[in-house]
Amino acid sequence: MSELFDKSLRTLELPRVLQLLSEQAVSGEAKEKALCIRPETETEEVLRLLDQTDDARRMIGLRGAPSFSGVKPVAEILDRADRGGSLSTRELLRIADLLTAARRGKEYFSTEDAASEKTALDQFFLSLHGNRFLEEKIKRCIPDEDTIADAASSELADIRRHMRAAQARSRQILQKIIASPSYAKVLQEAIITQRDGRFVVPVKAEQKGNLPGLVHDISSSGATVFVEPMGVVQANNEYVELEAKEQKEIERILAELSAEAAAHRQDIQWDYETLVRLDLMFARGQLSYRMDAVRPEIRRDGAIRLRKARHPLLDPKTAVPIDVDLGDAFDTLVITGPNTGGKTVSLKTLGLLTVMAQCGLHIPAADRSAVSVFERVLADIGDEQSIEQSLSTFSAHMTNIVGILKEADGKSLILFDELGAGTDPVEGAALAIAVIQHVRQTGAKIAATTHYAELKSFAMTTGGVENASCEFNVETLSPTYRLLTGIPGKSNAFAISRRLGLPEEVIQAAQTQMSGDSVRFEDILTQLEAKRQALEKRDQESQRLFLQREEDARKAREFREQMERAKENARSRGEAEAKRILRDAKAAADQTFNELAELRRRQAAAETVQNLNDAQAAIRSGLNQAEERLRTEKDRPAPIPKPSRPIQKGDLVEIPGVRTPAEVVSVGKDGTLQLKSGILKMKAKAEEVRLIEDDERAARKPRTPVSSGGSRVLRTAASRELDIRGMETLEAESVVEGFLSAAVMGKLETVTIIHGKGTGALRKAVHDILRRNRAVKSFRLGVYGEGETGVTVVTMK
Repeated sequence: MSELFDKSLRTLELPRVLQLLSEQAVSGEAKEKALCIRPETETEEVLRLLDQTDDARRMIGLRGAPSFSGVKPVAEILDRADRGGSLSTRELLRIADLLTAARRGKEYFSTEDAASEKTALDQFFLSLHGNRFLEEKIKRCIPDEDTIADAASSELADIRRHMRAAQARSRQILQKIIASPSYAKVLQEAIITQRDGRFVVPVKAEQKGNLPGLVHDISSSGATVFVEPMGVVQANNEYVELEAKEQKEIERILAELSAEAAAHRQDIQWDYETLVRLDLMFARGQLSYRMDAVRPEIRRDGAIRLRKARHPLLDPKTAVPIDVDLGDAFDTLVITGPNTGGKTVSLKTLGLLTVMAQCGLHIPAADRSAVSVFERVLADIGDEQSIEQSLSTFSAHMTNIVGILKEADGKSLILFDELGAGTDPVEGAALAIAVIQHVRQTGAKIAATTHYAELKSFAMTTGGVENASCEFNVETLSPTYRLLTGIPGKSNAFAISRRLGLPEEVIQAAQTQMSGDSVRFEDILTQLEAKRQALEKRDQESQRLFLQREEDARKAREFREQMERAKENARSRGEAEAKRILRDAKAAADQTFNELAELRRRQAAAETVQNLNDAQAAIRSGLNQAEERLRTEKDRPAPIPKPSRPIQKGDLVEIPGVRTPAEVVSVGKDGTLQLKSGILKMKAKAEEVRLIEDDERAARKPRTPVSSGGSRVLRTAASRELDIRGMETLEAESVVEGFLSAAVMGKLETVTIIHGKGTGALRKAVHDILRRNRAVKSFRLGVYGEGETGVTVVTMK
């Protein structure tokens, strides 16, 4: 990468974007690598990086990012362990934390949704080794940096057990001394303390001869001596010896763990490097979410097409998206417009989004945006005046331009800001045109901003060169920051001056100084701008009307579908009720047949058997006729009887084909009825509905059945099995409720509902009904031989 290319990246503010990327990374090395990223110049490498960013973003959206919290450098400590050095507890815990991160990475990748689709990150996750045995061994031996656990070795546990015993003996002897009345005058205080790691008691200096022992310390005043009584010397000596053994065993344990880590140093170091790379990939995915960015299409013809592109460092709430095209119909874009109108931001957005894509980053733009891969993106943007180098603004710009002309070729994107500015306008415009023509001959793609009218004319009259302008609102004296391709911009100097209060005679005097061609050119631009704004307003109004029409059509479709569903549901409920009544009748007939068959077996006379057969045939014939009438009645709409009086508000009416009554909410002047049935509201004419008369309305109220003590109560015979396979959920609900009611009336303890396996929707609906029904004690799916998951066995209360 050339020095000029690197300088251009700083000018385009790529380092600030990389700082945002670094903030998304977790590990220290991934943060550093993020800051050092440079654009790739090979198309295949850019595609590979974008694939990784795509898959990282998708994984984050599905189940979040993996944890990289324990990823810290281990190369140096592994090298020391490999040379035979013993690692500290902190260093061993760092290795354990890294192994934990590797294990969690493998677990993250091995989840069901991760294994369902191939990704560009698979090879990295699959290459993680991990070492759960070493990880758990280190953490079992070293719970924290300051502790070696007793479980680290049986020898350490035994040593510490003896240490506790020796300590207990010492404290027991000392406790007897401080509790003894005979030593009350000898002791300064009745406490046990330590000096040089040995247990002692504070004794008055003048009484030290009355407590034989070793003096370990004297207070600063000299009034107190700290004496180790002779009775505890042996126990303290044993404790000190055990401490030395403990330290030796700890050193052995640390050396053993260090050796095990050294034995796996290559795998551990590989895991560290792989996790750092994954951390950086997921940081790119996180940044894509943060910027609400998309993956651009990568083209190979040098073309750029940005849709609703935003500069990534501007506030997305206030930044105005722009559309930019370059490299298809034209290879050079000349952007004009007033100062602070957004020309430089547009130029930087074009360059920055291109190099971001070459770094493997998503760009803040809309779908269908595309960029090409350039070997170098060279920019001359901003005021490069240098006092130290005695260079003027023009000289500084020209120095950059000289360097750009040396490096420009067919694989370059060149960005010029205020080309030719800082010198005589006539010479500057001529120089700018010459520079553009020279760079175009190299095959590079060019975007340049300027104020010169000569460059606007050059773009209008030269093939492959296109004008663009940053829109400016003269009424508010403020830019809109919209980039308009194909339209040259006006300087608006006279309009702005007039709005700011410059006397009209001054403005007219200035206009007389302009050449006739310049005046005509500005007039043409003014007319073009007025026509463009008028066309844009008409287009916006047409778009608004189109969207409004689409919304109205959508609402109409939804309302029509809702009414169709309501009618279909009402019809389905009526048909389900009819089928339920027919099933109950068939069940009662079957029960009757069973009773008749039992009676026939008990009767020996032939004439009785013949009579029973005749009765059975008559019953079946009656049922068949009833079923045929029911089918005929269902297919043939019944005539609507005329009401006995005009239909009024509050009456109940019935729509043919729908058994659910509806209430009359209001009666229109033209006789149209507004009806309401549950949540459904509809309109109908009086001749299309049947009035439910007052006596029928009273008869529909539920009545309490009365039975005498001596009379028999007739009930429908209940079946122990119900087959609802093939039914819709709504229809099945009515049938199952009726079946359960019949089972309660028949005092059945156990019944079976056959719903089939299928998708499980019907089974779920049946189980929901059973949970709500108070007569159900419990239910379960069938076992082998009963129908397994295709049936549900219900136990009634």
